[in-house]
Amino acid sequence: MSLLQALIIAILQGATELFPVSSLGHAVLLPALLHWPFDESDPTFLPFLVMLHLGTSVALFVFFWRDWAAIIGGALGLHGRRYRLESFRILFLLAIATIPAVICGGLFEHLFRHLFGSPLPVAGLLIANGVMLLIVERLRSRVSFGRGEEPEVGRPIASLTARDALVIGLFQCLALFPGMSRSGATIAGGLMRGLHHDVAARFSFLMAEPIILAATAHQIMKMRHVPITHEQIHQGAIAACVAGLTALICTGILMRYFSQHEKWALAPFAYYCILLGLGSLVYLGGIL
Repeated sequence: MSLLQALIIAILQGATELFPVSSLGHAVLLPALLHWPFDESDPTFLPFLVMLHLGTSVALFVFFWRDWAAIIGGALGLHGRRYRLESFRILFLLAIATIPAVICGGLFEHLFRHLFGSPLPVAGLLIANGVMLLIVERLRSRVSFGRGEEPEVGRPIASLTARDALVIGLFQCLALFPGMSRSGATIAGGLMRGLHHDVAARFSFLMAEPIILAATAHQIMKMRHVPITHEQIHQGAIAACVAGLTALICTGILMRYFSQHEKWALAPFAYYCILLGLGSLVYLGGIL
């Protein structure tokens, strides 16, 4: 992989990790569509993607640092007993929402890893991601907008129950398949539990920290046996910085978009995924 190719994938990662369009799906499809001469199933490719995810994780922490400062400060008792209980509750909800993906990832890692080098199944899963977003928006629309009424005030994160967090966590498991978006799945899960788009997105991005850090730590342990050169580490570090900067910009854009578009906010991303998936199947599968 050349440095230019790494930077293009990094920019794509930074943009698509937050948008509900599957960053892993794009990372698999783009090289195949452009006929880049490197093997995505190579053992060093997944660690490269993990470094990009780590850069994205840092960007999310920077963007939501006030949220994390309030949660951590509250848990330490810096803002009084009421906020301490609320902070512990949010941390508990994040832990519950993270557990399903950790378990599923550990049990079925070899199956998911096999899909990283298979563009056609990924294209099909990208279509499935778009269909999922449309179905969730339609189901929610019937409840919130079916009578032409303005939606009620959305639930805050702290009002979620352990069951709500578990459901959102189960949605997150879908993202273990490259082509299914982690942010899209968790936002969809949040919408189904009564959150508005901006609150669901905020909870989704807070959830991203533990799951990305857990995946990074897991891959670092496995990379002890992968022959990675200093050049590859240097290239990955540069790409991680680019991915982080891109993610920081895109997070701001997306949070503002969700706060201003409560009705059918996921629809444009859904249609994009369906069109890209279908186009990829036609092009890569030689249907036409």
